[in-house]
Amino acid sequence: MSILNLINDTNAGMMPDHYKELTDEEMVQRILRIKKKYGEKLFIPGHHYQKDEVIQFADATGDSLQLAQVAQRNKKAEYIAFCGVHFMAETADMLTSEEQVVVLPDMRAGCSMADMANMQQTNRAWDELTRIFGNTIIPLTYVNSTAEIKAFTGRNGGASVTSSNASRIVTWALTQKERILFLPDQHLGRNTAYELGIPLSRMAVWDPIAEKLVYDGDIQDVKIILWKGHCSVHEKFTVANIKNVKERDPDINVIVHPECTHEVVMLSDFSGSTKKIIDTINEAEPGSKWAVGTEMNLVQRIINEHPDKQIESLNPDMCPCLTMNRIDLPHLLWSLEQIDKGEPTGVINVEKDITKDAVTALNRMLSIG
Repeated sequence: MSILNLINDTNAGMMPDHYKELTDEEMVQRILRIKKKYGEKLFIPGHHYQKDEVIQFADATGDSLQLAQVAQRNKKAEYIAFCGVHFMAETADMLTSEEQVVVLPDMRAGCSMADMANMQQTNRAWDELTRIFGNTIIPLTYVNSTAEIKAFTGRNGGASVTSSNASRIVTWALTQKERILFLPDQHLGRNTAYELGIPLSRMAVWDPIAEKLVYDGDIQDVKIILWKGHCSVHEKFTVANIKNVKERDPDINVIVHPECTHEVVMLSDFSGSTKKIIDTINEAEPGSKWAVGTEMNLVQRIINEHPDKQIESLNPDMCPCLTMNRIDLPHLLWSLEQIDKGEPTGVINVEKDITKDAVTALNRMLSIG
């Protein structure tokens, strides 16, 4: 579902303006009262990229799949206020029981990467790619994708992947079929395949706008078909950023997320998932120096948690993820007060047939390890 459709959805609603006029202290106290009132009946997961003003109320923090799995294990919560973006709340809704209500405090909190692959585009791509390559392709989708794309993957024998397990899932997929269609992030797909020894010369790009395969060479040499999508945050880290920090301080360690471009990952000292970035810096020696290529709210939190280390953003001009920042104190308070009124807004309901196939993709991933 597109962001425009979400905004127009009668279930989504819009926060009344008077919430913007409240003081931070008043909002904090009202949120705390609701949390105390509901106790274990209310669960608030907070993604790593959320603002500190929201994270302070999170009952669990983590990446998208981790939080959805924590929500799945929480059988006591009647309401789950997911502080993240839409595809994350979808996954939580699919993994929790029908009796549990998942809400997104601001339905405008989407993901530009997830929106780069919709079902119409994917169906057309699949028709054309199977015409070219026959029954030799297995689809994989990054968890940063819509429930519909996960369902498409599950129906066609594929699996979801995370940035932590992408290598294992890609390795498995190549035992199933000769080729992989990797949605929707070309950079994670390219970096993962390259790490596994697949040369760039065997990777093609599917352009969903032009509806064509971009590749120079013998088409039968294609091993990995990368969907032309990207993270608007991680793509802003550049080779120039790395050269600048290294020229200024040759001893600094550069660590980036694999959603960054291939050139940036190749020039970095380390790359890995959000969890790997956090763990690497947690385990680093006091006094060590780090330039971190990931979302700014998380980078600032890491800086605050490690005063014994020199940590900075790889791109000093980087802004936080705009869609993640949609959820703020006013929206969280409004969302919780709507729950308290018995009129929850921003309720996430994934259709049963989509849920069935999407969960197949997720479970297939988890069974692989």
